[in-house]
Amino acid sequence: MINIDSISVLHDILGCATPKHPLITLIDYNTINSRESEYNISYKLNLYMISLKNNAECELIYGRKYYDFDGGSLMFAAPGQILAKGDRNSNEKSDGWMLCFHPDLIRGNELWHKMQEYSFFEYEANEALHLSDQENEIVDRIVSHIVVEYSGNLDIYSNDLLISNLEVLLNYAKRFYGRQFITRTAIVKDSVAKFEQLLQEQCTTESIEKIGMPSVKGLARAMGYSPNYLSDMLKKETGKTAQEFIKLQMLEIAKRLLETTEDPIYLIAEKIGFEQPSSFTKFIKMQLGVSPADYRRMKVE
Repeated sequence: MINIDSISVLHDILGCATPKHPLITLIDYNTINSRESEYNISYKLNLYMISLKNNAECELIYGRKYYDFDGGSLMFAAPGQILAKGDRNSNEKSDGWMLCFHPDLIRGNELWHKMQEYSFFEYEANEALHLSDQENEIVDRIVSHIVVEYSGNLDIYSNDLLISNLEVLLNYAKRFYGRQFITRTAIVKDSVAKFEQLLQEQCTTESIEKIGMPSVKGLARAMGYSPNYLSDMLKKETGKTAQEFIKLQMLEIAKRLLETTEDPIYLIAEKIGFEQPSSFTKFIKMQLGVSPADYRRMKVE
């Protein structure tokens, strides 16, 4: 596996001209001219990437599978994403671009501390943002401003303007994803119902003793989603994240066992997957405001 740690290395691998800025670049897919020897090689991209494709031809492999971008699809990847150059359709040109920037561009800036808010950087490729024509125009306009800024003579304002435009682009992406969740209401509702059923199946003492406490990652994998996409979808539809759903379900099991059995606290903790009784006690106190023993006493009385 080859690490891509800089913009200049990225340009070299893709056969593009020398970059105009050391920390940020926009590459038109039509300008990519990779050497044949670099196809079917895995790369670790240690840059942020925002990729737009306007047709169904896609040479890049994200993760372990191809993804066809249909009619204006925007995809995001955080540093550490594994990609490769596939050899299928190698003679076809793709309409679109990839905007890549090094973490150092925003490091220490306010945007650096806000990046966790843009959870779509951790989505899977098949969870790409599908843009309307109007949204596509907005994205292209913002990106054109970014290109103008890094292509000109740099001055003391350049970095601030680059970062400001990046933040505007990410905020629009957040809005557009919100719209996408809303317009897919029927699919989302079905997914929520499937999630709740799956969670109930995994939140029994028998299941927990066998496979452990349910996790967001495990539930997301079972449903074919990335953890962030699943949580964001649930949050938009129900107001609760996947982790909050799990906590509530675990709390109901704990309450039932405390109310209906005489099992010691350490055994109840063990039954619902807590390795340490102290962790279970802390969990109950945070959720109910009292210790497990006090909660049991209140219910008995």
